[in-house]
Amino acid sequence: MKVFILLGAVNMFLSIALGAFGAHGLEGKVSERMLANWQTGAQYHMAHALGLLFVGLLLGKIGTSSLVTGGGWLLVAGIILFSGSLYVMALTNVTKWGMITPIGGLAFLIGWALIAFAALKEL
Repeated sequence: MKVFILLGAVNMFLSIALGAFGAHGLEGKVSERMLANWQTGAQYHMAHALGLLFVGLLLGKIGTSSLVTGGGWLLVAGIILFSGSLYVMALTNVTKWGMITPIGGLAFLIGWALIAFAALKEL
């Protein structure tokens, strides 16, 4: 439980810092397309950082759940793979990094599906 709240808080901090860096530090230094990719990464980063906080709180309420815990770790993997690949792609202008992005998106989807399945089991 505590690890996901910590990861959520740290990732909220990072998503805000990286979003601001993209908006203020990269403008005029990277193409509009790469800046848009950066902002997409920051947006998904923030949404899933909130998800990690939710996972931590959910685990505190229902107790240990391998489905919720697995879902939480998949959200972490999704942040690294989805948002991370977009950040690296924007900074390097190497579009091949975009091949990793869908893997991160799949991690997000499976993570949320596991959390939903855990909720269904609790009903």
